[in-house]
Amino acid sequence: MRLRLTAAPAARHRAATRRYRRHVSDAPATLPLVRALWGATHPGPTLVVTALSLALGVAAGLEAGRLAVLVVAVFAGQVSVGLSNDAIDAARDIAVGRTDKPVASGAVTPERALAAAVASVVLALALSVPLGPGFVAAHTVALASAWAYNAGLKSTPFSLLPFLVSFGLFPSFATLALPQPEVAAPWASLAGVALGAAVHLTNVVRDLDDDRATGVRGLPHRLGARVSVVVAAAGIVVGAVAVFTGSGGGIVGAVFFVAVILVAVATIALAVSRAPGRAVFQLTMLAALLLAVHLVVT
Repeated sequence: MRLRLTAAPAARHRAATRRYRRHVSDAPATLPLVRALWGATHPGPTLVVTALSLALGVAAGLEAGRLAVLVVAVFAGQVSVGLSNDAIDAARDIAVGRTDKPVASGAVTPERALAAAVASVVLALALSVPLGPGFVAAHTVALASAWAYNAGLKSTPFSLLPFLVSFGLFPSFATLALPQPEVAAPWASLAGVALGAAVHLTNVVRDLDDDRATGVRGLPHRLGARVSVVVAAAGIVVGAVAVFTGSGGGIVGAVFFVAVILVAVATIALAVSRAPGRAVFQLTMLAALLLAVHLVVT
């Protein structure tokens, strides 16, 4: 899918590409390659998603060997998603001064980052094979969805779709990796969908201005920051209700359910009362994290 840019952003994009090429050719080798590549994987989200796969695998009762393969496969897949994102977005990132990113700073070329991303996704799919065809299919669809977002869907009204697909499938990773595979319960998948929506709608809010400057207009850009945060928080509430009712409640479930609802409601109130800022972003991410833990412990 080709990115549509208006005249001004397109000109800035081309100029940024030229500056980037000069920047990379002149950049000193201040970072070891491995460190630079790791920095381009989006380490925080990569480790969080990997840890969540570990927690869900333990909760599903996976034996140690299959659990280890699951975690490494998910890790490799997330590495590929992060690297491909930064490789594809290199010119945009340099245009808005994102020199905190290794590819945009010239510490690693986009070609090398993309090659590492391809190698990582191949490894992720190869590691998926021992876990069975169901897991292979789910992991393939999730990764294809994430790569499609990086490749162009992020700039369309359908930017939310890859997150709904990938996170909706995520709770089934652990259950599909069992010797007797099965799809996760519908309520767990719904919680995953809610998490995916919250991650996309909230995370993009921080970069709305930078994205607009380079012609990126996904769903959050069209909704605006306030509506995006409110929708994200409301989705988290729906996810919490699904987990609580679907899992049968219980004391632990009730504690997390109440915590998620309180944080989500506070987020909505704050977003409605004033322009969304760092506090609103942190509250939404806290609500999403609580929902993820709620899903694991139930």
